[in-house]
Amino acid sequence: MTELLIEPARRSGCADLGPVEEVLRSASQRQCSPIEDLLDSSLIDEESYLREIAYDLGLEWIDVIPVAEVPLPLRQACGPRLALRHRLLPIEIKEVGGAKCLKLATFDPLNLIARQAAAQELELPIEWCMTSRKRLHEALRRLYGVGADTFEQILEGRDFDYDHLDSREDEANVIDQDDDEEASVVKFVNQIIREALDQRATDIHVEPLSTNLRIRYRIDGRLIEIAVPENIKALQSSVIARLKIMARLDIAERRVPQDGRINLQFEGATIDVRVATVPTVEGESVSLRLLNQERFNIAKLGMEPFVQKKIESLLHLSNGIILITGPTGSGKSTSLYSFLSEINHPERRIVTVEDPVENKLTGVMQIAVKNEIGLTFAAALRSILRADPNIVMIGEIRDLETAEIAIRASLTGHLVFSTLHTNDALGGISRLVDMGVEPFLVSAAVRAFLAQRLVRKLCTSCKTPRVVTDQDRRDFQIPLHLTGQAYSPGSCDRCRGTGYSGRLAIYEVILLTQAMQELVAHRAQSNDLKAQAILDGYVSMRDYGWFKVMSGETTIEEVISVTTSDIGGM
Repeated sequence: MTELLIEPARRSGCADLGPVEEVLRSASQRQCSPIEDLLDSSLIDEESYLREIAYDLGLEWIDVIPVAEVPLPLRQACGPRLALRHRLLPIEIKEVGGAKCLKLATFDPLNLIARQAAAQELELPIEWCMTSRKRLHEALRRLYGVGADTFEQILEGRDFDYDHLDSREDEANVIDQDDDEEASVVKFVNQIIREALDQRATDIHVEPLSTNLRIRYRIDGRLIEIAVPENIKALQSSVIARLKIMARLDIAERRVPQDGRINLQFEGATIDVRVATVPTVEGESVSLRLLNQERFNIAKLGMEPFVQKKIESLLHLSNGIILITGPTGSGKSTSLYSFLSEINHPERRIVTVEDPVENKLTGVMQIAVKNEIGLTFAAALRSILRADPNIVMIGEIRDLETAEIAIRASLTGHLVFSTLHTNDALGGISRLVDMGVEPFLVSAAVRAFLAQRLVRKLCTSCKTPRVVTDQDRRDFQIPLHLTGQAYSPGSCDRCRGTGYSGRLAIYEVILLTQAMQELVAHRAQSNDLKAQAILDGYVSMRDYGWFKVMSGETTIEEVISVTTSDIGGM
């Protein structure tokens, strides 16, 4: 067996066969799959290696799997339990010599357990072929849907008791469980969450429709509908009830919105999940926000040096207000936590008021707003200012009372951080004035406005070089002096064919210099404020985005899409 697998490794370009032999021997001793262990080791190129094995065994290699065109009879010929448990993909039902057979794809043709299970459970004779592991896994998810193997067993009535959904609550807090555990609604919901975490989703939306239960993940800021098992509508009430139990919500109350939290353990990491339910005409809709308990660092924000230098100088101020502006989902909280982590030292007392507390920072006193008992932003602020803080962070300035207390805190020697919902940095000035704050107080208290947006990062595995032409520079007003290599999105398994993987922030900073303070105090027009900001070194968010484009991190289209309504970028 070892010799059979060593030769394909050599032909696929592996220079050092010693570690390969060690992996194969170890797999043999542990009675594990040698091919899978070798793929997990990253010692060989997966596609090249599996192609060589297919050549040696005389098996057809499948490059393209048209999952969208797979007919229902083909999915029925190989059920989800067999396909997902043993990772076998039905390709087609074909006729050979007047008799039908099922073409079945695998990445591990030496897995005798899978081959025996297929031979015993499938009614048709099998013709084996091979494809890559990544391609096969993606096709299985799209063909059968998340949790399809569990779903099939539930519908058969195995290990499913509607009256005891809450009997395994502790188990729901650990979602990296073995796939061979007994099937249940608990496992089915866990599979949905595990899949979202594997795909780096930030949100899960479980939405009841008239004929289906739709599940969508938000990945890199975009909503993506995932494949789900057929007839999942039959489990709608059970899935929603399970999520509510995990979040310690009242499962009997379906008429009003509810909010809760779930603490999960996933592959050794702690995941904090905020859960919100909303009653709709088709049933309750559940939204889950997935929050990693990560370490925040200003260096991880990826700021351009000229912006990071300004931010670092602001963080060393002893008083004043620093406001971060932007719409919901623009990364304001991440920036705030990163700033606080940067200045979190034993000699400083930091107190925050948040709604809710999204991430816990060691050494920081964090207060969660509870409007139902009167603990509002303003009420909490009045109390903590008597608790001798050096630095105060307010989750959001929503009204005049909160704004006035924040200004009073800054004028009495506190450094205050907060957020506003505005389209750009200059808009923060008019927002405070519209709330009722006197312009002279804005100019006296506020030190800077930082606006930001999130753009998708190019996938480093498949991005392709792009020439920025003179016409591009004229159309998008890209400065001539800005040089570098731009890229366009490609398509690969790593980024699920989108061309993007992850997100980064683009910024603009307005410092309230002495000249700006005088203009604000005298209610200057926005054009005059912008002209002075430019004299002070202001770079618009769109112009900042061009730095990220020419450094190969994002695309022109991404920058345009998030700054179209940005006054500073127009």
